[in-house]
Parts: sequence; structure tokens; C-alpha cells
Amino acid sequence: MEHPYLVAFERKLKELFDRVDDYLEERYEGLYPLHPVRPPRGATSSKDQDGLFSIGASFSPGFGTRYGKGYVVDLRIATLSHVDPALREQILRDALSHLQRLLDEAFPDRHFKVVKDGEVYKIVGDLSLRRET
Repeated sequence: MEHPYLVAFERKLKELFDRVDDYLEERYEGLYPLHPVRPPRGATSSKDQDGLFSIGASFSPGFGTRYGKGYVVDLRIATLSHVDPALREQILRDALSHLQRLLDEAFPDRHFKVVKDGEVYKIVGDLSLRRET
């Protein structure tokens, strides 16, 4: 059983990631061919199951890391083509910058920051359980 405030928070976070996905799909449309088994954008009811990009996050308690607990951001590009590492990093930075703007708008009093924590990017800040308005 999950706390209802956590469920509401993660639902809102998922909505933000869906907006980042839309941003990436529009900005980088046609950049690479889709993986042959990947449906085109909008073909499913879940943005992380279709289109070129899938972006989301999962909670990490952050034991032994610099920033501690947070949500680790995961960006996947669904193609069989070689993705230039520099371009992948540029797309990731673009996505994270857009995500930071959305977090600032959606949670102005939570002081969320998207930071590099070791080899991953993570959303850190006030993760306390409280009603979102």
C-alpha cells in the first residue's frame, strides 16, 4: 500500500515527464528511425511506450551517494541506429533543462534541482510527503 500523497506526487511527476517526452519528440522529430518493434508517437496510451524517446525516473534512497535520496532520471532513445555520444549528451542536457523549468513551475516551494550524482542525473530537493495543490 502506498501513501496517497506519494501516489499524487508521482502522478504529477509522470505528467511532467510526459511533457518532456512531447518536447523531445517535437524538437528531434525524424532524427533517427524508430526501432522496428517500437510504435510511432501517439500509437499507444503511454508516451514511454511509443515514439523515439522514453524518459522517466525512479526513486533511489541514494545510500553512499553525494546527494542522497532522489529520483534517478532515465532517458532512452528507441533506435537501432548508432547514436553519437555527444549528441545523446546534448539531447539529455536539453531534456534535463526543460525538466528543471517544469519542476520549478509545478513545485515552486520544493526547491527541486536536477543534478549529476556520480554517473546518473537525479532530481533532489524536498521529497516530504504532503498534499500537492
